[in-house]
Amino acid sequence: MLRNVIEDDLPVFFKHQQDREANHMAAFTSKDPEDWHSFLNHWNKILADKDIIKQTITVKNDVAGNILCFEQFGVPGVSYWIGKEYWGRGIATNALREFVKHVTIRPLYARAAKDNVRSLKVLDKCGFTISGEDSGYSNARGGYVEEFVLLLE
Repeated sequence: MLRNVIEDDLPVFFKHQQDREANHMAAFTSKDPEDWHSFLNHWNKILADKDIIKQTITVKNDVAGNILCFEQFGVPGVSYWIGKEYWGRGIATNALREFVKHVTIRPLYARAAKDNVRSLKVLDKCGFTISGEDSGYSNARGGYVEEFVLLLE
């Protein structure tokens, strides 16, 4: 299920952000995943921005993650984060499928580190296709990481 993000979701999102394996997979994360104040500042900006579409992903009323649509690099992009305890259950795929039904902005872009096989699978199942490549500095990995740019038309 998807619902609007509420402030009570933030501690769960913060807990998800602190997982080292998840940070490595996501690659493009905050400088310090343990910094609550930076996290809260970041999310308060997201919550205040009416142009960002933000949803909480729930499983049986428990917060499983979040999914967002926002402008990135001058184009509309989608991003999601699923708590590690929910990996491998199709939750990201189901959430993204539902999200793109309601977010009808097209084209819609996504980015994933080239070695983030799980996320690339989710995006593929939801109709995203690789449209380009890029690289950027990864705080989680301490170096530059190559990524795919994906497109949903």
